[in-house]
Amino acid sequence: MNKKLDQQAADNIRALAVAMVEKANSGHPGGPMGGADFMHILYSEFFNFDPTDMEWPFRDRFFMDAGHLSTLMYAQYYLLGNYGKNDVANFRQWGSITPGHPEVDVKRGIENTSGPLGQGHTMGIGAAIGAKFLQSRFGDWMDHKIYGFISDGGIQEEISQGAGRIAGHLGLSNFIMFFDSNDIQLSTSTDEVTSEDTAMKYEAWGWKVVTIDGHNHDEIRKALVDANSETERPTLIVGKTIMGKGAVAADGSMFEGHCELHGQPIGHTGADYAKTLLNLGANPESPFDVFEDVQAFYKDILKEKAEKAAKKKAEISAWRASNKALADKLDFFLSGELPELDFESIEHKAGLASRAASSGVLGYLAGKVENMIVSSADLSNSDKTDGFLKKTHALKKGDFSGSFLQAGVAELTMACVANGLALHGGIIPVVATFFVFSDYMKPAIRLSGIQELGVKYVWTHDAFRVGEDGPTHQPVEQEAQIRLLEKLKNHSGSPSFLALRPADSAETSVAWKMALENKKTPTGLILSRQNIKDIPAIGTSRYQEALAAEKGGYLVKEVENPDVVLIANGSEVATLVAAAEILESENGLKVNIASVISEGLFRLQSKDYQNAVIPKNKPLFGLTAGLPVNLEGLVGDNGKVFGLDHFGYSAPANVLDDKFGFTGEKVSKEVLEYLKTV
Repeated sequence: MNKKLDQQAADNIRALAVAMVEKANSGHPGGPMGGADFMHILYSEFFNFDPTDMEWPFRDRFFMDAGHLSTLMYAQYYLLGNYGKNDVANFRQWGSITPGHPEVDVKRGIENTSGPLGQGHTMGIGAAIGAKFLQSRFGDWMDHKIYGFISDGGIQEEISQGAGRIAGHLGLSNFIMFFDSNDIQLSTSTDEVTSEDTAMKYEAWGWKVVTIDGHNHDEIRKALVDANSETERPTLIVGKTIMGKGAVAADGSMFEGHCELHGQPIGHTGADYAKTLLNLGANPESPFDVFEDVQAFYKDILKEKAEKAAKKKAEISAWRASNKALADKLDFFLSGELPELDFESIEHKAGLASRAASSGVLGYLAGKVENMIVSSADLSNSDKTDGFLKKTHALKKGDFSGSFLQAGVAELTMACVANGLALHGGIIPVVATFFVFSDYMKPAIRLSGIQELGVKYVWTHDAFRVGEDGPTHQPVEQEAQIRLLEKLKNHSGSPSFLALRPADSAETSVAWKMALENKKTPTGLILSRQNIKDIPAIGTSRYQEALAAEKGGYLVKEVENPDVVLIANGSEVATLVAAAEILESENGLKVNIASVISEGLFRLQSKDYQNAVIPKNKPLFGLTAGLPVNLEGLVGDNGKVFGLDHFGYSAPANVLDDKFGFTGEKVSKEVLEYLKTV
């Protein structure tokens, strides 16, 4: 080790962070200045990766929680050669690859999108679970580490409770997190908002905790050596650091530890930009330079990293030669491909709730998709993910041979863990809870969409028919909220989410097929609590007809020149079937019925197809158990949607159906009233 070079490298990171924020006139310089020592020691001495193959599946991974410290990552990865001078100089600018908060970019070392505090380290915990899961199946040679970096804000976010509990309970010894504890946050010092003992809290969850001087390189080394040797527990390294370490005022005095250094260019604070750069050894006239000695130092480091990775790859190659079947299976997992699946072979009893039909599908998948991890927020016997659990067992400390994660009552944590599983690779994550509790998950669902992750969300108890539990448990507005994500494009130009609400058991099988085949965006399956009458088959196979749902919408009942087209999804399709029988037998009307499982997907079809299913020149009537806006875009200005514009009430589901007007008879009357107006 070379203490002088180590200090120069850390100061180079500080200077680059200061310069990036100053030039952009936007950002957070103080935290990166405090965390620079840990970052340099971690990457120069401990972090295992292949500079020539950044996407190597068996690399260590770094998950940033404090996304506002993005300059800390960009500066460090600039030293590693992952960014160029122009990249760091154009921080936060249009078209740059150095956005204000890190966005997943594995080729440059960014493993996760972060910014919403608490989610980044929780995704890291998900990745650590994924690594343990794969290690249990393929061998202890798969021993890469997952590192996290968290700030006071991430520690305070409520999600840290669920993340810390799960990581400790599962004994994730492969997860090592640095807590940049500088006692300063954006608008206050931490003593104004909390008096908890963070170390004791994590120890109570089952973590190994060590507190160090976060600027003492020897203490950082020892903490990382001990953490890498730990075999029973995740490790929290509490690094006591100084906000704005190295900042200097205009009169030459030190200006460190001040709150204003957190979230604005230091030139806007009591610190002096040029004198701070000089204090750190940088040239204010050329602030984005890598120091000459540091550049040579990192050139040697990169060579060592590549050599170490080559040795590891040789070890893996030897394992592959001796374990061809396992190696082929591992490659298949990492490919993201699916085994051959026959969804039509899954038999369902008549008239099932779609959650029960989903249970049957999950039971089938449990024996076929070996790299699927299903999780439930303490609801497996109610959201019916126990169909999967019965074919496997839960993950537990020291035994990751199962495929089910009992997350406990922690919906947001569970969803973030699923994002981390997806980011790690090799695993298909599924998470389940009641639809109304998707509200708890929204921040993670959003990051699923932004990161384009193929997480599968299972939401049951999809409407007011939850019944006796009352308005707190009866989703009304949730479908409208989720379907907004179908209208929101990701950076690849595709809808950021696929929301599927199947009409019966056959459509549920098809919905699962669609979800598994949708690998580039998250998918939500919205499922009923109550039993649903199966949609009558037009021909001999209801499943074959339901495959048309892969276009987002299709006709489940079709006649020539209909008088009215009825539109719904989910259990309301069966209600429309009942209403159509009345309209035809008692009123002599000709009726078509469209099941639109996903408006977002339906809108991607040709205009001719859309018009064949929902013709604009016909009266259009929509039925939804949620807000009318769910279907208003499909029926247009001249159509009508019958839905709910109020919260539910506590009563049996059949009573609510009657009181709210969701019976075949009452819906038929609504259709007739509508037809009088067209």
